[in-house]
Amino acid sequence: MIELLDTHQHLLYRDALNYDWADELPALAGRDFTVADYQGLTQDRAVAASIFMEVDAADYQAETRFISELAKDADNGIAGLISSCRPETDTGFENWIEECSQLPVVGYRRILHEVPDEMSGAETFRANVRKIGTQGKVFDMVFRADQLGIARDLAASCDDMVLVLDHCGVPDIASGEMENWKESIRKIAELPHVFGKISGILAYCSQNSANFRAVKPYFDHMIDSFTPSRLVWGSDWPVVNLRSDLPNWIDIYRQLIADLSVDEQVAISNGNAKKIYGVSY
Repeated sequence: MIELLDTHQHLLYRDALNYDWADELPALAGRDFTVADYQGLTQDRAVAASIFMEVDAADYQAETRFISELAKDADNGIAGLISSCRPETDTGFENWIEECSQLPVVGYRRILHEVPDEMSGAETFRANVRKIGTQGKVFDMVFRADQLGIARDLAASCDDMVLVLDHCGVPDIASGEMENWKESIRKIAELPHVFGKISGILAYCSQNSANFRAVKPYFDHMIDSFTPSRLVWGSDWPVVNLRSDLPNWIDIYRQLIADLSVDEQVAISNGNAKKIYGVSY
């Protein structure tokens, strides 16, 4: 069985951090989602390691420091962290990037689908993202499908680094709308330094329809647009619980890649992520 490197593992430890957004979602509210929970769900499923993805904790710096301590224990299987940052302001930005250079941080993310569209268009924002690139780190982008033109503009302004488009560009699978998303994905995939992440898509399905049939057309278009050489996989656990669960998503993902060559399956499942995030396990 081909090993999986999970590039989008969320962890919630409520004794240490606050997650206001999660309390608004019944599937996530009021409970922890720990390394032990994750390992129980992935046991015997060939998940070799994970990269923690920031969870929009109320104190994002405390989150990075806390998870960095967890990553010190090899048994936790955390190969690196994608930390939150605030490129929209110069205040404290370089100090934070410098601190993270001493931690197992392999990339950064700023949640952009819940802030004003003009934020990522500001030169301060783009200049600071480029500073991330000069350190050899990756910037993960999360935009809604209707914002993918903005995502392309940001990526085009940061062409000397790797950027990763999370969650297949957040398609509205539940509505069935696909053509605008397809065209937007095709355009952003024209930029050779942008990778796509096969993650999160079950959460965008309608209730009781988060299945292989629903997501396959979106996966196929990601393959056609980016090719297997520019895609990575992520669990988006525990957000995947909004419509499904982690074991089911792993099973569906393996179905999705089944028709690809072994080399292509390896590339998406772990090889590309090892290369762009610079992790080993």
